[in-house]
Amino acid sequence: MTKSKAMTVLVTCLVTLFAGFITINLLPGEKRIEIQLAHQYDTADPQFRRSLGVLLGPPILEGNTVDVLVNGDAIFDSMLTAIRSAQKTISFETYIYWSESIGHEFSEALMERARAGVKVHVMLDFIGSVKMNLDKLNEMKEAGVEVERYHKPVWWKLARLNNRTHRKLLIVDGAIGFTGGVGIADQWRGNAQDAKHWRDTHFRIEGPVVGQIQAVFNDNWTKATGRVLDGIAYFPALKPSGPHAAQMFSSSPTGGSESMHLMYLMAIAAAKQSIHLSSSYFVPEELTVTALVAAARRGVKIHIITPGPHIDSDVVRSASRSRWGDLLAAGITIAEFQPTMFHVKALVVDALLVSVGSTNFDNRSFRLNDEANLNVLDHEFAERQIAIFENDWRLSKVITLQQWQQRPWREKVTDRIASLLGSQL
Repeated sequence: MTKSKAMTVLVTCLVTLFAGFITINLLPGEKRIEIQLAHQYDTADPQFRRSLGVLLGPPILEGNTVDVLVNGDAIFDSMLTAIRSAQKTISFETYIYWSESIGHEFSEALMERARAGVKVHVMLDFIGSVKMNLDKLNEMKEAGVEVERYHKPVWWKLARLNNRTHRKLLIVDGAIGFTGGVGIADQWRGNAQDAKHWRDTHFRIEGPVVGQIQAVFNDNWTKATGRVLDGIAYFPALKPSGPHAAQMFSSSPTGGSESMHLMYLMAIAAAKQSIHLSSSYFVPEELTVTALVAAARRGVKIHIITPGPHIDSDVVRSASRSRWGDLLAAGITIAEFQPTMFHVKALVVDALLVSVGSTNFDNRSFRLNDEANLNVLDHEFAERQIAIFENDWRLSKVITLQQWQQRPWREKVTDRIASLLGSQL
């Protein structure tokens, strides 16, 4: 075989492998939900609670305390305080973990506890932690921290790279849990005071539901390592600690990829009065758009906040805007947050249900990523989240249907092209 023919064969093989990789990534792993859910009951109906706890996942547990943490300084201070207080175990799973100042603080705190004899388990997504210094990872391992990188690429399983763990979970001594939207990187520091410091929300949890949060962490830990974390150090007896009814809900393409999507559709279908949606990546597919429009037409007041000019993905913003037409025409109000990147992920329905965690309102979260959300059913807690939403709303710019229709033609074309990538966003 001549050199040129050998090169041709090699290129052909590489192109074939690449095409196969892309095809595998684009094919859905499970059957998708195809039929719009009917409005059979309201969020206040006991049936809604039963469906959340039986049809979808773990039971809703009484007696929890869920505290809201707004923006990086409050979030990181609370998380680091909990880590430094650990006596037995730390379980930490996150998507973004970079070697910056806050990453250094977390690494030092985790290593100190590991050296003190605390069992420390850290699960990092491979893609999300690519900016993590390998020397620091090795230093953590040498200090006794068990570090795993979720779906680290191997040549015979490259397609797994498209299934990422986007979950944000921290559990300390099996008794204190955290979840929300924050990643371990310096743009989350501060108090959203300027364009370099992002707006985000996280939550600190105590009570029986923390056992469910630990179980969600164990799900990916067992998948990645084959080791099961069990015993009183991870699952202690947890007494009621507060007034909040809650459940920790998760989804994964390897088992129940449509579950998170179904939970959102059920909540929208049950809405009677109001929906407040904070969404850092809002790229709804047709079924979700139909559900939101149906809710608006039966009188539900719907307000949505998305990122504005400060966003880490212009493609996502364009794809999002391309899908607003039917929503705006139905009377749904959409506003773009102006001061900085808006990374909040929160759904509040009828001032009763609050769903918070890692899930974005897009296909990647609904079908491709491993996600986890905390669902809280409590009027007072929901009213608190609405107050925070309204403060964000005052810093946002409302986009009217007329403005959307009259945007420049170049923008319309860009939005339409970006929307074609919606299955991967």
